[in-house]
Amino acid sequence: MFLGTFEHNMDDKNRLIIPAKYREELGNTFYITRGLENCLFLYSEKEWNQLVEKLNTLTFTKKDARNFMRFFYSGATTLELDKQGRISIPSYLVEYANITHTCKIIGVGERLEIWAEGTWNDFYFREESSLSESAEHLFEEGMRE
Repeated sequence: MFLGTFEHNMDDKNRLIIPAKYREELGNTFYITRGLENCLFLYSEKEWNQLVEKLNTLTFTKKDARNFMRFFYSGATTLELDKQGRISIPSYLVEYANITHTCKIIGVGERLEIWAEGTWNDFYFREESSLSESAEHLFEEGMRE
């Protein structure tokens, strides 16, 4: 399980250090793709395969399913760590996430998210005030099932 928040700088060649805490769980080969709210999602091979299984159950005749799969899969690529524990992020993903230098790498359970520092700060402070209300609704729904 991925937990915590780390800050690292991306270099001029779009290379970003992945915190040592996360490297073993990611494994040798892992996947990166466009995430939601203009961040990037990083999945271990095991988690990626489980997600693909779920996505394959979506009905392709539904427009929302087709659009989501296009967005998600078209941005995906495999990555490996270099000897310094860095990944090289494709430029189209760097542009999508508006990453210029400083990144926030956050653990979100089964995946990592990579955010441009400013985008993360904006998101965090905008959503922080509604967190209690969101939790109340989510846990109410879970209790009914």
